[in-house]
Amino acid sequence: MSYTALYRKFRPGSFEDVKGQEHIVTTLKNQIKAGRIGHAYLFCGTRGTGKTTIAKIFARAVNCESPVEGSCCGKCAMCRAITSGASMNVIEIDAASNNGVDNIREIVDEVAYSPAEGRYKVYIIDEVHMLSIGAFNALLKTLEEPPSYVIFILATTEVHKIPVTILSRCQRYDFKRISIETIAARLEELMQEEGIQSEEKALRYIARMADGSMRDALSLLDQCIAFHFGELLTYDKALEVLGAVDTAVFGRLLELVLSSDVTGCIELLEEIVMQGRELSQFVADFTWYLRNLLLVQSSEGIEDVINVSSENMARLKEEAKMTDTDTIMRYIRIFSELSGKIRYAPQKRILLEVALIKLCKPSMETDTESMLGRIQELERRIEKGLVAASEKDESSRGPVEEARSSPAAAAFPRAIPEEVEAVAERWPSIAAGMEQPMKAYLKNARLSLGGDNRLVLVVEDGPASDYLLGNQEHRDWLQKMISDSVQREIEIEVKSISEKEDFDSSYIDLSKVIHMEIEMEGE
Repeated sequence: MSYTALYRKFRPGSFEDVKGQEHIVTTLKNQIKAGRIGHAYLFCGTRGTGKTTIAKIFARAVNCESPVEGSCCGKCAMCRAITSGASMNVIEIDAASNNGVDNIREIVDEVAYSPAEGRYKVYIIDEVHMLSIGAFNALLKTLEEPPSYVIFILATTEVHKIPVTILSRCQRYDFKRISIETIAARLEELMQEEGIQSEEKALRYIARMADGSMRDALSLLDQCIAFHFGELLTYDKALEVLGAVDTAVFGRLLELVLSSDVTGCIELLEEIVMQGRELSQFVADFTWYLRNLLLVQSSEGIEDVINVSSENMARLKEEAKMTDTDTIMRYIRIFSELSGKIRYAPQKRILLEVALIKLCKPSMETDTESMLGRIQELERRIEKGLVAASEKDESSRGPVEEARSSPAAAAFPRAIPEEVEAVAERWPSIAAGMEQPMKAYLKNARLSLGGDNRLVLVVEDGPASDYLLGNQEHRDWLQKMISDSVQREIEIEVKSISEKEDFDSSYIDLSKVIHMEIEMEGE
């Protein structure tokens, strides 16, 4: 005897066997018990959620000679005939291949004849959204006023393509995606019936990969069983068959990205490729992992929403502390864009490598999210510089004091006005060489000369003044950069000026003293 696929072998034969659609099953059973059966039903929802299965069960139940609480008995002649496909009372039509006006006219002609046996003729039209406009129009009148012995059940995955005139004549039932817990429990039952041993973790992963579709879950399980026939189905074996990677790899990748380790990311990707993993699946799984991190950061008590084990949840909470919400949202955006491109790309690995480099190097992008990443990267670099200084000297010293204590800085002579002018002459290139956000805040800065041979930096009142005057470390860092650029120790003083104040009346303009115009180089 030929082998029967699991999704066909274990297709529910009664309402009680249906999983995850209790709201629909209960309604239909109550209609049958009360004798309030409609003439047209519209079953809509994603693939593999039970639309056609429930339609067939409903067709048996309305024709059953001895229904039990609104469900078919499965033993009478009508139930056996419909199950075997020998009954003329249940007509299944695939609208994908029978979508013309002539096909529907045949149905309209057949409707005039009452059933030879049983109470109802049930027409199940699958993928009904594929019908042409002419076919819908041909069906319209019959669907509105069918004979009392006819029931239409229309099934579709794309309800938005159904004309409103059809929708208004049907009872609509929306099939939900089946939860991971429900699918995993069903898979466990089937594995026991088949006498095959498996790990709970493996079945939960298959259930998550099915994306709410029981049929997809059974097909994936069938594939895993066939690949490792006669063996214990473990989590690692399921990953191997489905071309996925262990979730622990995502934590390693996140650490490498946050440390801007491009080489480490590429080496980890090389490991994944050499293991034969499917890169499209890896992108989807890593995006899902980032989504879980975002949920953990955004809300307390999120365990019921994230379908992971307690061990993985604890690890997620620890890894969520490694970065902030804005950074994770930027990562999700980049990988979401990648997932739309990589499926049909001839060079998937190259696209993935470029995406990883983007994660590590925010400077490659110019959008707002990436700007935040660039600022955070600059802050980390500054922080590392300060940490190095504090380790070298336990006293509380800023970067300027540390620079002055270094041998190179000790050789700097005190600046004289001519050398301050030299800074002014080189100011465009000095300012342009700064990293963001310092470069942006210096865009409209003007230079003047202060007492004790100090260089006065006058910035606009607002974000620029807040950035420099509100943080001593930022001023120290700027002073060190200017001193290094001219190999002289330059003391600077930062002042702010409002739009109403006149710069020329309050300060000596170095651009006029040395006959030059100070222009900021374009970014």
